[in-house]
Amino acid sequence: MKRLSIIIPALNEAEGIVATLESLGELRRRGHEVIVVDGGSSDGTASLAGGLADRVLAASAGRAGQMNAGARAATGDVLLFLHADSRLPAGADRLVLQGLVTGNLAWGRFDVAIAGAHALLRVVGAMMNLRSRLTHICTGDQGIFVRREIFDAVGGYPDQELMEDLAISARLRRVSAPLCLRQRCLTSARRWESQGVLRTVTLMWWLRLQYALGASPARLARAYGTRRHSCRIMVFAKAPTPGRVKTRLIAALGERAAAELHRQLVERTLFTALAAKLGPVELWCAPGTDDAFFAACARQHGVSLHAQGEGDLGVRMARALEHALAAGSPGLLVGSDCAVLSAEYLRQAAAGLAGGNDAVFGPAEDGGYVLIGLARKSSAQLFDDIAWGTATVMQETRARLARLNWRWRELATLWDVDRPEDLPRLHGLHGELFGHRPGGRPC
Repeated sequence: MKRLSIIIPALNEAEGIVATLESLGELRRRGHEVIVVDGGSSDGTASLAGGLADRVLAASAGRAGQMNAGARAATGDVLLFLHADSRLPAGADRLVLQGLVTGNLAWGRFDVAIAGAHALLRVVGAMMNLRSRLTHICTGDQGIFVRREIFDAVGGYPDQELMEDLAISARLRRVSAPLCLRQRCLTSARRWESQGVLRTVTLMWWLRLQYALGASPARLARAYGTRRHSCRIMVFAKAPTPGRVKTRLIAALGERAAAELHRQLVERTLFTALAAKLGPVELWCAPGTDDAFFAACARQHGVSLHAQGEGDLGVRMARALEHALAAGSPGLLVGSDCAVLSAEYLRQAAAGLAGGNDAVFGPAEDGGYVLIGLARKSSAQLFDDIAWGTATVMQETRARLARLNWRWRELATLWDVDRPEDLPRLHGLHGELFGHRPGGRPC
């Protein structure tokens, strides 16, 4: 029997996630799979979902990225993307699986009904369904489903902040027309009711028109109110190979314990970056992306992997930051050695860039920096011929920024975990999280 993988992107959905997942219990009992991809909820959504889904994944906030992360982990033959505030019709599995086979189609969606008392909501739902039949463009509220091999072939959802459902519809309709099922997917009216039905409809039509005319999804997301100082966060990390990481701590911890500490620091940094909810989180890997640890990070956290490439630290940082800026968003680059990095610190950095600064820095106690963010394309003069790893890095960077006539902001000074004298402070701060005491004895 063909299997469905039902993928639910969620962000702060504690109020309704249990009811949604309980409504899928019969499908799970029939052998289908339910995957929840949490975008860094602060209300306990992930823990509530734990016993009611087959898998609960963590990913950076952003519906497209969350759904792609769920698709990568899915094992079903057909992927069905369901909003956390929606309910599938009875017999959804039979309707989807038989309908795709009978029509020899690659993808499809349900009709939608909006749950709410306002009379206009029935009109809105009917218009959404009619428009979808005429244009072959479907929305996430309609429960889009697609054969797994076709989803992979078209590249999944594009990495954009809004209109991801329109974008994937455009990709999929090149393969086949959609299967338009008349059975209804029931979705919450909270968006319409909280902002006003007419106002919401007008806004959505205006956004669709702007998108059709070529406006960037990032700009539209600002108008829609879905992003807050959006930034792409890039975490720089080495593979946790014993003897090759945290070398200055080996005398105190031993090679294996030093490598394990490095691994835990990398994972903590990823958790922190995801919790900031600023945008896509990327793991930039050295010497390459093929280490098993990096693959596990991608599976568990939904982050994308990138190779740092050749060159000294300055060359590699410039490469990563240029990548972020080329994608249309400011970039925040952080190392994986700072045990006191917080989500709020990252938000302050993003706010510094949104406030008109060209650059933002998180100075380190050792004279370097734990974070750099850029809102404009970097100059080679900012990174070339810096004595990386010395106490003059931040001082020299300030001088170069002044010569370039750039505006920049500096955040509070933090500390890295690099030297044996950092270990007592680390253990006092995170004794339970980081399982090593000075001297290499497990806690």
